[in-house]
Amino acid sequence: MNARSKGIVWYLIIAFGLAWSTWELAIRSGVSVLSWQFTAFAIPGAFAPAIAAAVVRKWITHEGFSDAGLSLQVKSWGYYLFAWLLPLIVALVVTAEAITLGLAQPDFSLTRAVANGAAGHDVAGFSGVGPAIIPQLLLTAIVAAPILWGEEFGWRGYLQPRLVTKSPELTAIYTGVIWGVWHWPLTLRGYDFPDRPVLGSVLLVVLAILFSYIFEWLRQKSKTIWTSSLAHASTNTVGGLAHLWFGGAIAPSTLSLLALAPLFVVCIVIFLYRDFAVGGQMAQYEYGHGMNGRLVGSRAAIERKLDTNASDGALSDKTAVH
Repeated sequence: MNARSKGIVWYLIIAFGLAWSTWELAIRSGVSVLSWQFTAFAIPGAFAPAIAAAVVRKWITHEGFSDAGLSLQVKSWGYYLFAWLLPLIVALVVTAEAITLGLAQPDFSLTRAVANGAAGHDVAGFSGVGPAIIPQLLLTAIVAAPILWGEEFGWRGYLQPRLVTKSPELTAIYTGVIWGVWHWPLTLRGYDFPDRPVLGSVLLVVLAILFSYIFEWLRQKSKTIWTSSLAHASTNTVGGLAHLWFGGAIAPSTLSLLALAPLFVVCIVIFLYRDFAVGGQMAQYEYGHGMNGRLVGSRAAIERKLDTNASDGALSDKTAVH
């Protein structure tokens, strides 16, 4: 097994093992995934991908953190703005779709959501908030970005750039499937999809594929992991507006189905009109990109780099012992 494959395998073992064991301990202790108490257990699990990436980079492949995109890159403010506001646009489109299809009428006062809950969660704390929920959730997304960095540093900062194929589309599919399945211990128990846990879990994989394509594009264009972290945080907060506005009148799985169309359109626009360079942050691994971001380098370049780092790390360890 070469260093690249070894790194991916160990990353998956740690990311899945740490998160799943933490969540399972909480669930078997009688904590419902829909309760607010579960948040205390969900957060450590959310950092499992970041922990896995750090362990692999530092001690398994010895490749370091030079391509991790840890700097803020404030000059990429446009991508931050896109990451922050895209979930709001998607929520508005989903709401328009629901109205057009005659599924239900939204309640922007949130009275219905306070009475019935949203996606199985108690939202009584939003009583009387009304339209002010939009700026409130937008601010919450900024605060939550460091928490969602715990996932993004692993999925986008480590795994996705290393699942290198000849197209970013296939890479997003691979990452999205893995990322979606990672959530299954929660979603199969009703988290986010209390109405249809199995269907919701499948839908989550499809959504994860679309988000993987968008989030990775953000990371590469902005050259920082913080844009995708903000996008992820905004998706988890602002992206829930449709659930609040319809407050149980439309099933969560149905609202997720409606979200597929606008997200797919965003992916198509990125594919057609924006350079999606899979080589982006991986340029140091001798990758290049041509039209439409197609790879023109060799996968062996990454493997040679990782093998060299692993060998250098092992040599350094041996030298230290002696």
